[in-house]
Amino acid sequence: MEQFRHIGEVLGSLRALMVFRDEIRINRRQCDLLVDAFEAAFDGIGEEMRQHLRIEEKHTKWKPLEQPLKELHRIFRDGEIYIRQCLEPKDWWGRSLSLCQSTDCVDSHLHSLLWCIPVVLEAIEGVAEISGDNDDEIHKRRVVFSKKYEREWMDPMLFQHKFGKLYLTSQDMCRRMETVSKEDRWILSEAIVEMRNSARKPLTKLESRLADILTSPRGMILPSSTLLSSPDYQVRRRLGSDGRLKEIQWLGESFALKHVFIDLEQLMPKISLVSSLNHPNVMSYMYVFSDEERKECFMVMELMNKNLSTYVKEFCCPKRRVPFPLHVTIDIMLQIARGMEYLHSQNVYHGDLNPSNILVNSKSTSPDSYANVKIAGVGHCASSNEPKGPSSPAGPAGGANPCIWHAPEVLSDQDHPFPGAEAASTKKCSEKADVYSFGMICFELLTGKIPFEDGHLQGDKMSRNIRAGERPLFHFASPKFLTNLTKRCWHADPSQRPSFSSICRMLRYMKRFIILNPDNGQPELPSSPVDYYDIEMGLSRKFVSWQRRNAPPVSDIPFEMFAYRVVERERTSANLKEKSSDSGSDASVSGEENGFHATIPEDTLSLSQTSSSSGSGKSVSTVSTAISNGYRKNMVRKMEAKVQSSKQIGNHLKVKAEKAPPQLVSLGRGMRLKSESQLPSIKAVAMSPVRRKRAGHASDSELDRP
Repeated sequence: MEQFRHIGEVLGSLRALMVFRDEIRINRRQCDLLVDAFEAAFDGIGEEMRQHLRIEEKHTKWKPLEQPLKELHRIFRDGEIYIRQCLEPKDWWGRSLSLCQSTDCVDSHLHSLLWCIPVVLEAIEGVAEISGDNDDEIHKRRVVFSKKYEREWMDPMLFQHKFGKLYLTSQDMCRRMETVSKEDRWILSEAIVEMRNSARKPLTKLESRLADILTSPRGMILPSSTLLSSPDYQVRRRLGSDGRLKEIQWLGESFALKHVFIDLEQLMPKISLVSSLNHPNVMSYMYVFSDEERKECFMVMELMNKNLSTYVKEFCCPKRRVPFPLHVTIDIMLQIARGMEYLHSQNVYHGDLNPSNILVNSKSTSPDSYANVKIAGVGHCASSNEPKGPSSPAGPAGGANPCIWHAPEVLSDQDHPFPGAEAASTKKCSEKADVYSFGMICFELLTGKIPFEDGHLQGDKMSRNIRAGERPLFHFASPKFLTNLTKRCWHADPSQRPSFSSICRMLRYMKRFIILNPDNGQPELPSSPVDYYDIEMGLSRKFVSWQRRNAPPVSDIPFEMFAYRVVERERTSANLKEKSSDSGSDASVSGEENGFHATIPEDTLSLSQTSSSSGSGKSVSTVSTAISNGYRKNMVRKMEAKVQSSKQIGNHLKVKAEKAPPQLVSLGRGMRLKSESQLPSIKAVAMSPVRRKRAGHASDSELDRP
């Protein structure tokens, strides 16, 4: 409840700010949309809590809501910061140059919100299943929730019609998300026209130049005097080792400036390409200036703090087995994958994706906080004439052999090149080669180690062994569902590597799993109940639009999460029923001998009476964790182990199993114990950390199986 109150406080602050909405002169429509989305999300989630939860149980049964609501609170707070930036009455020209091209409202803030809403709603549903002590009410709620996730709703149009308002995917909301950025750019251009035509306060010479910058198309080359002659232009410090990258202060805003001496015609292909890109996770040229006489070029970009290699090293130490918490690691992976998904949708391939080409803006000095990530070095495949050097503030990734980031097919071309350089470049600049590089980056994020740094592959042998199938080894602490995805990405066969759109969908759902199953400082990592890659492949065959190259709009995210959840429930239920039928006869025999009656949950174990009667925080927290599928799967394993133990004790009796298996009473999403006398034994099982296990890694041969 405290987390939900904090969200309400942020929303109240936003309402106070929007009293002055007429004073917002930059991205006003986007600010309006963001506040409306926050209002709708808060109202929808609040209504679900009012209908299904009991306020008197907030200290005993609401524990599973804490992490999802904390995540939602962070999203609201980031949105508030964005709106404050647009409302800030600083130098209007500098703020306009900094924010007018931004798509952060939809592609960052609304993306996060539309991902988080399904997670919070699922957490509410899980708590509702153990809310109250009336069995009939609990049963009815479970029936309602089970009907929600039936396959008949797994259609985009039906989903929008049925759940569009709750998940913020109504037709009106989708239309606004598609058009709001264009509307703000049009409003800005109209405001500049009015300022130019104003007789009361005509524009100065500098302001006229700045107006030309704001109204010019992206990628247009402007005279360098516009930048260098500005009275407040100042170089603050050099970034990197070669001196081409600098931090500058311009019109009250901080930017990064790339300064190169080169014939402009040689650089035009890359300038045109990089200037046309516009995504929160891709570094692009905001403005380009040149001096043709001196043959020098200035590219203005967003300022970032450091590269990913440096960022990982800052938090690696013997006391930390991994650099970041899992939810932060997955978020960084997702941002990189989203940037690459956008690039590939524009038919742009990176060709040199590695940690030194991924830039980071950290929001805090703590490894537990999120960071903004952008992909740099784009355009490597478009132009080979630009002077080579590190594209990030800290240079190359720790001096590592660059071949470790390249796919085997790329290394084969380098060692045995085709006639002409173009053929070799085609292999290097391809979708699947970028996916391989992404897999190696995931390894460093998960382990804190540069691939192959342990020394068993060095020198000339490294390239040869990588082409032969050698890959870096994960340590025991790496979660299996993430190591499996990583191994899919660095598969030797390029056709077996997933697309970045598929990777994004899987990572969103993995992040949802971690948020619903926080480790709470436990030494063992959460274990996923299903194979997300199998779910992705099945859904991609069902929905043809998932196979297209175009990056899907953010409004598709709630349906994608919903479809994953439907399939996950079906597979979890099928697995548990199969285990139930396999061990049914054994359970009946041991039950007769030892008085143990196995009751296997179908999807969620109902322990409402146990949790309501327990006063300890530990018991409540553990019972609440029974919402997760990981708990359900391990619950079955625990019961099977007990059945086998009982069977061994009574083996000398040689009892033939003639009676029917133990009766299962279905209560919607889960099974319910028929006897109150069984609650202590089940409670003991629930209080043990059975849903967590040490995560290893699957071999590549296992992944190759269909």
